[in-house]
Amino acid sequence: MAALFEAHVANLGKYNEGVLAGEPLSFPASPQAVQALLKEIGVDGIRYDEIFIASYDFGGILPELSGSLGEYESLDELNHLACLLSEMAPDDFEKFGAALSMGTHTSGLADVINLAENLDSFEFYPEIEGEDDLGRYYTEDLAIPAELKDYFDYEAYGRDVSTNENGHFAPGGYIVQTGDLKEIYHGIEDIPKEHRVFSYPQLNIREQMAAYKEVIDRFPSAADRGRPEPGREGR
Repeated sequence: MAALFEAHVANLGKYNEGVLAGEPLSFPASPQAVQALLKEIGVDGIRYDEIFIASYDFGGILPELSGSLGEYESLDELNHLACLLSEMAPDDFEKFGAALSMGTHTSGLADVINLAENLDSFEFYPEIEGEDDLGRYYTEDLAIPAELKDYFDYEAYGRDVSTNENGHFAPGGYIVQTGDLKEIYHGIEDIPKEHRVFSYPQLNIREQMAAYKEVIDRFPSAADRGRPEPGREGR
């Protein structure tokens, strides 16, 4: 399955300590790839258990996605979106890109997933690149006398059409929303099992013991902690 985009996944705990430990992850991803990455950056559920996305790389395919994805997205949700996109026919993928560029259903990752699930609520015309094209398309079936066609203002007509139906000229063509979007995706619980990829890496006994020792060494024991001065408790 070809990669659609990439996220640079980083260890949040180490970042807060002043260390940037991160690696790129391509989506769609596999559980094995996620576990290998988490192990590499030290997120094992013992020493560190939180991640963040330092950056995204869309390779020029869907640049509009950058405004909808944040630092603390779920890897399962990102993978679910990538799987939905990878399963689309080329025409639907192009329509999704055009719908995304409208910017009306892109306030977050859940919004974008629902957009991908509602492509039947849009009509997309890939050959129409401007108001003149749109005007000519909509007048094809009109009985305009041949001698008047050279005088007809197709651009003005196309402008009126796009305004009236709230259409949008996307980089790949013209798109218009023709129906209401249904909330098909409500949250992580709606992600199919085969699209879920997040789990902490499986550590052997020696690795587990080393991890627990590092956690213990990171914090002073109760005997080593200074006792609070009298009258200063709770400050």
